[in-house]
Amino acid sequence: MHNRLDDFFSYNEVESFYFIILDTIYGYSRKDMLLNSGKVLTDHEFEPIIKIADRLLNNEPIQYILGETEFYGIKFYVDSNVLIPRQETEELVDLIVRNYKNRDPKILDIGTGSGCIPIALKKNIPSSTVFTCDISDEALLVAQKNAEVNQTPIQFVKFDILSGNAFPEEGFDVVVSNPPYVTNLEKALMKNNVLDYEPHLALFVPDNNPLQFYNAIIKDYGYLLRQGGEFYFEINEEFGNEIKQLFDEYNFEAEVINDINDKPRMIRAYRRL
Repeated sequence: MHNRLDDFFSYNEVESFYFIILDTIYGYSRKDMLLNSGKVLTDHEFEPIIKIADRLLNNEPIQYILGETEFYGIKFYVDSNVLIPRQETEELVDLIVRNYKNRDPKILDIGTGSGCIPIALKKNIPSSTVFTCDISDEALLVAQKNAEVNQTPIQFVKFDILSGNAFPEEGFDVVVSNPPYVTNLEKALMKNNVLDYEPHLALFVPDNNPLQFYNAIIKDYGYLLRQGGEFYFEINEEFGNEIKQLFDEYNFEAEVINDINDKPRMIRAYRRL
């Protein structure tokens, strides 16, 4: 692969691609290959690797090419109908897991995409009751597939959170969301593998209304939380203070939380008494 990809990716990236492909297609782990360093792939075995390399040259994400990724130690099917789960979202999930691990919370995830948040929460808080929703039929199909494969009973609802319509359930201990929060102005800073392949519906918000999803959830759906319930959001690091102020307007106490890179990427809030 190096002779095809080294001009476009770093050496370590190409090595990573190679071992991921071998593991996914042939079940050869990195350890297997290192222990059998003299093993030579046949032309037949190498043919699909060359085809994958050509797709990588077109900026197609390796996760979409292989149809899977790992999130919070769990394998997920992904395709271009859903975002590829990110590390920041793992940190959001971990925050909830640590706070609710030994409890039996009722959880709602808004904007499920691949289902990574609700499935990871259900896996790690087995006694929880989990609902999730999305506006996209295609995303819901992906999430349902992942829930079945991972044997996590979750209740799925097709729902537009910007509609203001009543949600069919309430009394949640946790409402969590990783909504669209990237402004159109920020597109110039993004790589082509994101812009050309990941669903814009799940990524972008208007420059003149960057908090539209947070505003809708807090303003129209605060009633979904039971007394003592909490909101957990992933956020654009540029808008932490603005989202905190938005919570304050609706009588919520909010805390902006930094991620592992010390960037403000999460927010946790509860209603004041």
